[in-house]
Amino acid sequence: MASSALRRFFVYGTLKRGEPNHHVLTKVENGVGKFVGNAETTVKLPLVIGTRYNIPFLLNKRGVGKFVRGEVYEVDETMMGKLDELEGYPEFYDREIQEMKMLDQEEEKTLPCWVYLLRSFPDHLLQYEMLSEYRDTPEHRYCERSKRDPTISAKADLVYINQ
Repeated sequence: MASSALRRFFVYGTLKRGEPNHHVLTKVENGVGKFVGNAETTVKLPLVIGTRYNIPFLLNKRGVGKFVRGEVYEVDETMMGKLDELEGYPEFYDREIQEMKMLDQEEEKTLPCWVYLLRSFPDHLLQYEMLSEYRDTPEHRYCERSKRDPTISAKADLVYINQ
């Protein structure tokens, strides 16, 4: 597939290398998921870990929080569909294009990238610790979908306070 058909995505949570859902980006049958580089948001956003499942959320509240570090990938339409499915787009997350500052480059540059944001969220999430980078840790162990209570959706669980 020609590079022009690929779209850039900024991932900041469980899809990053070494994190629980990274396999989605590397599974060949899911489509193309080509690592471009490390990046950071160009605006401050709140990155929090919420719900009893310890899900990382990038909240759509510009100017609040920190510059968030993540990774940029080029993906094809098939992979974009898999990412949308994983992220529950458009029912749960929204996605939009934002400029991301590429890191570890000789010259400073930004790239427009798709990013998943939680647009509607309970205010108490803004009281959670705001991170500059997500890592799955023993203190906040991410719970895979297959191990979650199927009667409690992540969206419904946003009201759960796990601080």
